[in-house]
Amino acid sequence: MRKNGFLVFATCCFLLTSLTSCQKIKGIFGKKKSATTGWNYNDSKNGGIAYNKVKAQKTGPGLVFIPGGTFVMGRTQEDVMGTWNNVPKRVSIASFYMDETEVRNIDWLEYLAWLQRVYVTYPEVYKKALPDTLVWREQLGYNEPMVKNYLRFPAYAEYPVVGVSWEQATEFCIWRTDRVNEQILIDKGILAHDPDNQKDENNFNTETYTNGQYTGTVKKNYKGLGKERRPVKWEDGILLPEYRLPTEAEWEYAAYGLIGNTEDERISNARIYPWDGSWVRYAEKKSRGRMMANFNRGKGDYMGVAGSANDGWDYTSPVKAFWPNDFGLYDMAGNVNEWVADVYRTLSFQDMAEFNPYRGNVFKTPLLNEDGTLAPKDSLGRMRYRNQTDAELATRENYRTADNRNFDDGDLKSRISADVDWKSAENDKGTQDMYYNDGKGEITTLIDDEARVYKGGSWKDKAYWLNPGARRYMNQKRSSNDIGFRCAMSHVGNATGGKGNKVLQK
Repeated sequence: MRKNGFLVFATCCFLLTSLTSCQKIKGIFGKKKSATTGWNYNDSKNGGIAYNKVKAQKTGPGLVFIPGGTFVMGRTQEDVMGTWNNVPKRVSIASFYMDETEVRNIDWLEYLAWLQRVYVTYPEVYKKALPDTLVWREQLGYNEPMVKNYLRFPAYAEYPVVGVSWEQATEFCIWRTDRVNEQILIDKGILAHDPDNQKDENNFNTETYTNGQYTGTVKKNYKGLGKERRPVKWEDGILLPEYRLPTEAEWEYAAYGLIGNTEDERISNARIYPWDGSWVRYAEKKSRGRMMANFNRGKGDYMGVAGSANDGWDYTSPVKAFWPNDFGLYDMAGNVNEWVADVYRTLSFQDMAEFNPYRGNVFKTPLLNEDGTLAPKDSLGRMRYRNQTDAELATRENYRTADNRNFDDGDLKSRISADVDWKSAENDKGTQDMYYNDGKGEITTLIDDEARVYKGGSWKDKAYWLNPGARRYMNQKRSSNDIGFRCAMSHVGNATGGKGNKVLQK
């Protein structure tokens, strides 16, 4: 048998001599070789490098894959508000992921429960994360039941959370990233659930774990080269990228769901809303004429006539009460407006990049000790960062300063040297109209670097605001009873999404 086996192997070598040698066949059927050096990958005996073939990350909990493409960003109907802040412009968006629904009350309650359990020494962290339930109050309206019940009463568990600021939403994204990656390691048998041992700074954080500043309760470490057992590294392709707020361009692209009205690269008709046609359903006879979203149909009309309610909901509605768009995303119009990542500027669409446009970059670098090692994690268990300095960036070509929120937006602060007091602009008659004196000696722009965009229209908005191109803004520290959010995640790897990332199309 051995001879026959050797004969078969020798025959294979002979037949393939025009393509490769017997030695290379061993590299094909055994350990994969480097095309650069000929050394084996994943071979501890020769000091080889680990090579894990991963086409793309898996889809995280709650997310839908959004294939990238080009579209015309901006308004597709008359600008009746006269703001001229969304002039159409063609841009391209890389593939990414978006939450299927808006973040719900039950999601936020899970977040609050974790904060209260873990940060025992810092109760202010929990208090800071509490939504402002008083946003429901009005001087001449009775909404006390919503103040008391909307967040915590079980009947509202599947409704979108409101009363959260942009800053609170961003903190939720950080927390969600860590909980998802922690569960991935638990599911793989690397870490054990240890809620009793995670207190204050000793809690799982993706970055502190991969940088060796968090160990946790280890069941069986990841198998590296040879017999090596070690913590998971980012390079292993197991952990997911961070959950985050979508950029304005990503949100708008996902809302339109253009796969439903295209053939090859031809768009058959422009959409005013995240669906074809008007704001009433026509696709099926049984639901024809029903409203497509939860919004205010007219002055004083929030739900229609008793017994024949138009959208069926007085305030907000459960997150899957209406039909999804062609990407499979619910409530991309109506129900609640949604925070996006961008800093607001009136001329954003003229300033923006053509690929993955975004205004809001503040580039950071890890904080280091004097010996060049990473500084210890902070009191919340996170890695420490600082803004890059202009001196560090003096020789760069692609950017020269860390904070680019107001880069090239036309205001005086963007056009003068950093060592000039830009507030002296109050003496400059040519630019005086661009600034506002708050009466306390401070001169500032009406739209500053903390003004954040929100989109989508809500339960109390007219149909005009359901257009994905419509945009408004509010300070990132404020909240409202008609603004919520959903998370996004960057896509790493194969732009088509890889196995398991299928796109829903109706």
